[in-house]
Amino acid sequence: MIPVLEFNISARYGARAVLHGVRGSIAAGEIVSLVGLSGSGKSTLALALLRLLDYRGGSVTGTILLEGRELTTLSSKEIRAIRGRRIGYVPQSPASALNGKLKVRTLLDETWRAHRAGRPDGDFYSGLLERVQLPGTTDFVQRRSGELSTGQGQRLLIALAIMHQPALLLADEPTSALDAITQAAVLRLFEDLNRRLGTAILFISHDLLSVASLSQRVDILHEGRVVESGTPADIFLHPRHPFTRDLVAAMPRDPLPRES
Repeated sequence: MIPVLEFNISARYGARAVLHGVRGSIAAGEIVSLVGLSGSGKSTLALALLRLLDYRGGSVTGTILLEGRELTTLSSKEIRAIRGRRIGYVPQSPASALNGKLKVRTLLDETWRAHRAGRPDGDFYSGLLERVQLPGTTDFVQRRSGELSTGQGQRLLIALAIMHQPALLLADEPTSALDAITQAAVLRLFEDLNRRLGTAILFISHDLLSVASLSQRVDILHEGRVVESGTPADIFLHPRHPFTRDLVAAMPRDPLPRES
């Protein structure tokens, strides 16, 4: 079976190298987490896979195969036809990703028209919103996105990302701006989408607890290189690389106070 995603890339900003021969693959229906500290190259990798790094002044070399198709050689027009349709993207902050002046209905319409003509069936939007635990009511879709809570905004970003049922969902620190309760709800939402739709997910995070609860496989990114890869049990119970051991050692072990 051809993996949904395979890549082997290096990336730089001018003379500064950020990623050094980073390899990875994701099978259909698999959830893989990429873990690293700030500055390790996580967001650079996400932008590189989306073919957006050049808009930030960066450059990429290597190969990126999505469903067996090489992305690095595609024209801007060709990659726009794929981005959003076969690979969905969930950024970390709805405040910066959504135009707060636009109504939810407008954002849904714009995302639909990016890849399809006309309008969807009458109940399509309500079903999509309910799938991500948002109300599919007329009142809700008429609200401006800036009026939504952070958790509602994040769910809306996920709805927009899965509208065209992509083969791969790339989530870049999607819970970092959320409180603990909303964070747990969004993680359950990713699990549900993966189970019901079979969507492969690349979950990029620095939060080891979230990664441990969600992933089937974990890659550790350190200074622009993947230094360790394995199941959550491998990574958290038997870390091999010194950096991974330091990460695991820093995880909270018993956050609840003991009774005296």
